[in-house]
Amino acid sequence: MAAPLLEKVSDYLGSPEPAVRLILSILIGYPFALVYRRFLFHQSASVIHLFHTLSGLSLAIFNFGSQVYHSALCIIVQFLFLRLMGRTVTGVLSSFIFQMAYLLTGYYYTATDEYDIKWTMPHCVLTLKLIGLSLDYYDGGKDPSQLSAEQKQGALSSTPSLLEVCGFSYFYGGFLVGPQFTLRNYQSLVSREMSDCPGQVPNSAIPALKRFSLGLVFLAIFAVCGPYYPDSYYLTDEFEAQPFWYRCVFILLWAKVNLYKYVSCWLITEGVCILTGLGYNGRSKTGEPQWDACANMRVWMFETTPLFTGTINSFNINTNAWVARHIFKRLKFLGNKMVSQMATLLFLAIWHGLHSGYILCFTMEFIIVNVERQAQALVKDSPTLTAITNGPFYPLIYVVQQFIHWLFMGYPLVPFCLFTYDKWLKVYSSVYFCGHLLFFSAVLILPYLRKALVPRKAKSDKKEN
Repeated sequence: MAAPLLEKVSDYLGSPEPAVRLILSILIGYPFALVYRRFLFHQSASVIHLFHTLSGLSLAIFNFGSQVYHSALCIIVQFLFLRLMGRTVTGVLSSFIFQMAYLLTGYYYTATDEYDIKWTMPHCVLTLKLIGLSLDYYDGGKDPSQLSAEQKQGALSSTPSLLEVCGFSYFYGGFLVGPQFTLRNYQSLVSREMSDCPGQVPNSAIPALKRFSLGLVFLAIFAVCGPYYPDSYYLTDEFEAQPFWYRCVFILLWAKVNLYKYVSCWLITEGVCILTGLGYNGRSKTGEPQWDACANMRVWMFETTPLFTGTINSFNINTNAWVARHIFKRLKFLGNKMVSQMATLLFLAIWHGLHSGYILCFTMEFIIVNVERQAQALVKDSPTLTAITNGPFYPLIYVVQQFIHWLFMGYPLVPFCLFTYDKWLKVYSSVYFCGHLLFFSAVLILPYLRKALVPRKAKSDKKEN
């Protein structure tokens, strides 16, 4: 009965049935959260773990049927790693290799030339969660003086039970599309600490409703505008026949609209986490409760920043924080920040999938971010450029910078969304590789601009620092 109904709904909306199932599953998180608040909040930890496990499993089965065994197998294996290998480097490496190998094998056998919603989509979220679990468990065996402040917050002092690991993994507010959170945070939720009134149901309904409503706004924008900016249009003769400026503007608008599907899912899911209490992040300096612990988006920054780094810092926040904490900062032993950054972006590319488009996307991100940082340093150190940017022409500079920013935020997204080299190469050829030419030229030109525009004193001060 449900399948024909979903088929009719997807036909009516003009969306694939898996996408409709996913949105419904994210929305079902709200009734689950209300049941938890009303009937289970004061129950024992085992009852809560069981509820989270069964509710998350039901969503997994609703979306992926019998393929739910993939997540169940990886969770059980991870639990065995914790129990049998303990707090050892061997345990961490075994977890990392097994979980990543399983994910990449799944990518290999299920990959197509288009974006499909299949079991590997939530599994990539689960992979980070389980690897992070092994690292937090390993940190729990170290002397606290050896840990950073972030590591202390996530470190596990005891071995979790299988039911606890299942509840943490299948929690309906994070299983399908994230966000990432630690087992320590989940334990605090279950022990009724994640509340503005510890021990009592959190007063989080209004904050949750705000994020839910904002998510619906972005979902509506994507639903209305998305059909006008399909990925497939890039590969048509009509797109190639358009003038150069039109192709560039299409990339800009396509990127904005395309990202809204992620924004809407994360905002709606964040509302679920806030409603349960998992989004509680202590109190502000004014004493007001903060509900942004599970925020995956800084919407205002995302929409207004003219900086590439600003967009990156406002988008998929929890995944970026996970990668920074568990990959980038743990590579400190390499002794080179640039190498650590490259290794981190390589990990992110592989984690997303096996297509060449992911590697190219994160390679371009690396180049763009480093060019932007050099340009910012140049403006800061040059009195002439500083005066221009602080002068009456700033509004015009902001508009131009924003246009360039969004145009070249969309530029790396082309291979990210089109996957295979024959597709993204065709699009890049149609715009004459303008992004590559601009940023590779900037790499060569910026050192000469610095020599010409930065006084010698500023240069010597920079070297001393």
